[in-house]
Amino acid sequence: MASIYQKVLIIGATSGIGKGLAGKFVENNVSLIVAGRREQNLAEFVNQHAGQNVQSKVFDITKLDQIPTFLQEVFTEHPDIDCVFVNPGIQRPFDFSKPETVDLTIFDDELLTNYTSAVHFTKALLPYLQKQKKQTAVAFTTSQMALVPMMRCPNYGASKAALHHFILALRTQLKDGPGDVRVIEIFPPAVQTELHDTKHQPDLKDGHLIGMPLDEFIQDVWEQFIQGKDQIAVGSAQDIFNSFEVTRQTLYNNMTAQLNVLLKEFLQ
Repeated sequence: MASIYQKVLIIGATSGIGKGLAGKFVENNVSLIVAGRREQNLAEFVNQHAGQNVQSKVFDITKLDQIPTFLQEVFTEHPDIDCVFVNPGIQRPFDFSKPETVDLTIFDDELLTNYTSAVHFTKALLPYLQKQKKQTAVAFTTSQMALVPMMRCPNYGASKAALHHFILALRTQLKDGPGDVRVIEIFPPAVQTELHDTKHQPDLKDGHLIGMPLDEFIQDVWEQFIQGKDQIAVGSAQDIFNSFEVTRQTLYNNMTAQLNVLLKEFLQ
């Protein structure tokens, strides 16, 4: 089974999950635009896949004021983009039992990267997808820690939980909006990427070896993606999702239905 999307933009494609997904799309003959902060990494990826309809664009999603310009440029060059992956993420440990060790500048950067930038990007992106005459999609990478936090990384879990809640509401809102825009969420478990590298989390030894092998994770994501699933939970994240998230979303859907009834009454 092939992807129904023919031209994909991946934000945060210079390493890890984003780069792995990019490779899978190329492998399946999907036209691709890879974007991220590290120009050298992008150039290496394009050179590796020379002749396979892969292009790159340097872009830092945390530069919020540059998002509209970036999207205008990329959709002018590629008006037929029909799927966009919003993948950037960083993870940092914080120990609030020792408040003197907590660097709030790093804390704020993590929140900006993992949540705020995704919201700004989504707002600027949607008009381009909504005006298309075919089904389009925006996909986000959250985490199993969007569902269950980890004591070591309180801000990472909180930022991914915020994004998860935003995604749930976004998916509901877009059902009644213009266009045909699917909202996809990927819930990784721990995956062997540079997210846990010593340069990012100095107290971890061989942190890049923590979790599921990247290739195995990407293959599972791909199989669920081409099946048309909107919520893609992998490995231990799938166990967590099935244990209570299905019930929580039932409650969310019921509450949304009740709210819609109340709004009709009070907004008349």
